[in-house]
Amino acid sequence: MAAESIAMLPYTISSSDHHRLLPRVLSVSHSHCSAALSRNCLSSSAQSSLLFSNHSLRKCLPPPLKALVTADTQIANTTPLGVDDRVGVLLLNLGGPETLDDVQPFLFNLFADPDIIRLPRLFRFLQKPLAQFISVLRAPKSKEGYAAIGGGSPLRTITDAQAEELRKSLWEKDVPAKVYVGMRYWHPFTEEAIEQIKRDGITKLVVLPLYPQFSISTSGSSLRLLESIFREDEYLVNMQHTVIPSWYQREGYITAMANLIEKELKRFDLPDKVMIFFSAHGVPLAYVEEAGDPYKAEMEECIDLIMEELEKRNITNAYTLAYQSRVGPVEWLRPYTDETIIELGQKGVKSLLAVPISFVSEHIETLEEIDVEYKELALKSGIEIWGRVPALGCEATFISDLADAVIESLPYVGAMAVSNLEARQSLVPLGSVEELLAAYDSQRRELPPPVTVWEWGWTKSAETWNGRAAMLAVVVLLVLEVTTGEGFLHQWGILPLHP
Repeated sequence: MAAESIAMLPYTISSSDHHRLLPRVLSVSHSHCSAALSRNCLSSSAQSSLLFSNHSLRKCLPPPLKALVTADTQIANTTPLGVDDRVGVLLLNLGGPETLDDVQPFLFNLFADPDIIRLPRLFRFLQKPLAQFISVLRAPKSKEGYAAIGGGSPLRTITDAQAEELRKSLWEKDVPAKVYVGMRYWHPFTEEAIEQIKRDGITKLVVLPLYPQFSISTSGSSLRLLESIFREDEYLVNMQHTVIPSWYQREGYITAMANLIEKELKRFDLPDKVMIFFSAHGVPLAYVEEAGDPYKAEMEECIDLIMEELEKRNITNAYTLAYQSRVGPVEWLRPYTDETIIELGQKGVKSLLAVPISFVSEHIETLEEIDVEYKELALKSGIEIWGRVPALGCEATFISDLADAVIESLPYVGAMAVSNLEARQSLVPLGSVEELLAAYDSQRRELPPPVTVWEWGWTKSAETWNGRAAMLAVVVLLVLEVTTGEGFLHQWGILPLHP
């Protein structure tokens, strides 16, 4: 499991209910919806996802929410900028080690976060010593993965390039904005970006997580960090901002993804026989079922839109969706990528085109997990021809569309908007950091952590560890019985006594 994957974990701060200003559109259970599998989407298991269109998703909402999500949202035709306004765009991403020497401190930053490893309150003073121990222990294995992709993560280089191209595009569209990069666990840290924003005197800030789909485990993590930074700084409290929580539904993004898929399909001898395999980063199932995380619904809607675009180009390949990079003992979104690849091979699929759908930059999860681990698994499973769609990177249509998203959000800096599904707005509305966290992360304390060192009481975690300890004890006793010829199994006549 890639080190960068571990950040898809739970959090422990919740906002008060009086901030609940946004509609919790996606907390509606999918069990209340009736939908059929879209077109020829291949179900790789009984838990394969249903794909919803805008229309079918709206039909499954109760009347009050349906009214909210179909309300018309007026987008200003002109950017309401004052003479003294200085616009900034903050791109948020996870971060990754740039060299092999960075791997261990990067891992330390991950595990030093109490949201990554939860300790009982009595032992929280051990957080950093424990993080140091685990990071040193895991570093050698993680270094092997990063060595295999060139000695470090290319995430910063690619994100910096995306920021520069976005800045150029905004200026070409008559919006003289500055663009900043804030990483969660490595340089440039979000705190560093915020300090530069203050030095530049930014008055209107658009926060743009580089995750197409919103999740409390990715965008939510960075937003929570921003919340704590904003709360402690008078300048930031007075600075107007808005967050573009997700943008998977934008026509430019959909077109760019369809272009890449179409291009890669042409590399196959029989393009129409290729299975299109969407692989998304997974999240714990409890986030979706218990906390109303919109990630799964947005992912399914995103794929539906991409396939609709491909269908317009007479591309009607079979396709499926699976989730990768799970970690820890809890249940994650299914179907899992590795299990699905094996099932596809068993079903006779011979040509597979992998599409990393939740990533816009190449990093260890695409370059090592998909390109190496999953490709090897596919070939072993009977799949003969493997292809992979590259991440978007600085693709021109994609960058231009991000610029348009920023411009369209400017009228809502310091305000709030309600999504309009018919106009292909995001299923998560625009809003401030506090509003988004209040609406989509209110049950954070109740979510089970994927990585837990220990939990007191009669818990699932305790049962798991007790079971492992019991099995280990049984194995040890059996070994002793066999090697020494003495013990209760011999005494009870289950094993023969030595002559």
